[in-house]
Amino acid sequence: MSDQMTKIGVYYDGNYFLHVSNYYNYDHPRKRRLSVMGLHDFMVNQIAEYEATEPSRCRIVDAHYFRGRLSAQEAFQRGQVIYWDRVFDDILMSAGVTTHYSSLKTAHGRREEKGIDVWLALECYEQAVLRKLDVVVLVAADGDYLPLVRKLNSLGTRVVILSWDFEVISDSGNSTVTRTAQDLLEEASYPIPMHEVIDNRLKRNDPIVNNIFVANSSETQRSNHPDFEKNRPAVNPEAAEGTTKGKEVVYEEPEQGKVGDLMVSKVLSLKNGYGFIKYPPNNLFFHYTTVQNIDFNDLLINDLVEFRLSYNDQGQLIATEVQLLEEE
Repeated sequence: MSDQMTKIGVYYDGNYFLHVSNYYNYDHPRKRRLSVMGLHDFMVNQIAEYEATEPSRCRIVDAHYFRGRLSAQEAFQRGQVIYWDRVFDDILMSAGVTTHYSSLKTAHGRREEKGIDVWLALECYEQAVLRKLDVVVLVAADGDYLPLVRKLNSLGTRVVILSWDFEVISDSGNSTVTRTAQDLLEEASYPIPMHEVIDNRLKRNDPIVNNIFVANSSETQRSNHPDFEKNRPAVNPEAAEGTTKGKEVVYEEPEQGKVGDLMVSKVLSLKNGYGFIKYPPNNLFFHYTTVQNIDFNDLLINDLVEFRLSYNDQGQLIATEVQLLEEE
């Protein structure tokens, strides 16, 4: 057993973290969001096991969170969005996480996140060199981080990849698959398949894994912020019961545009994990996984959005590839 202190750095791709947290809140049987402090406790214990040392000899000495977000002026115009941003900042600060935000850039009316992965990679490598980190934990899934992992390997820094693989089938029947880049896992010293670890150890009521999720309290149930609990109804009460006749699917005819077209309209309503876009005569269902350039939790009613007109497997018209647009 090593007597040396194991110094750990943790680096979050914010959009990926929120995507995984949304999955556990809306689709996983746990129905709770991820807790930053609980996740850190899990990391320390898991790394201590890998490094053959005691958890007390493992310390997270550096932690950073990277994400694009709305400017202060835009957030102010959107009401409580700026408040919940600050609440999450408080959560990250209490866990010792340094935040790095860049304003979402507007291109052709769409808000897009630019350069976050490069920023994360540069900060991570610099801190690994300056602080002589023994272990770096990446909460990320994109293969674009492969050069970073290889650079860290050249320093002798062990790399942990927290990976989640899961499939989400929306209320409309559409499937969205999340996978971590295989090259990234192969280059990591310690790839951890979190989806398997969580499911297996939850069955054993493991307290360390239980603490990865936020507590189930009245406060978390009231909150709309990504680090708080928000329950999703088991059944979408506004969805039609299907338009199938036997084995034949009857496809709904669009009154505006054609299936496959990109269209623009406003958000009509938002529920826990899904919403509806104004589109006569029945309005269009969309799932949180189809929102592309902003977190679903940051959407507001009457937001102008672009979407692709699509069918679900029951022949109903739905909206996919939903993107927030800048109001002119």
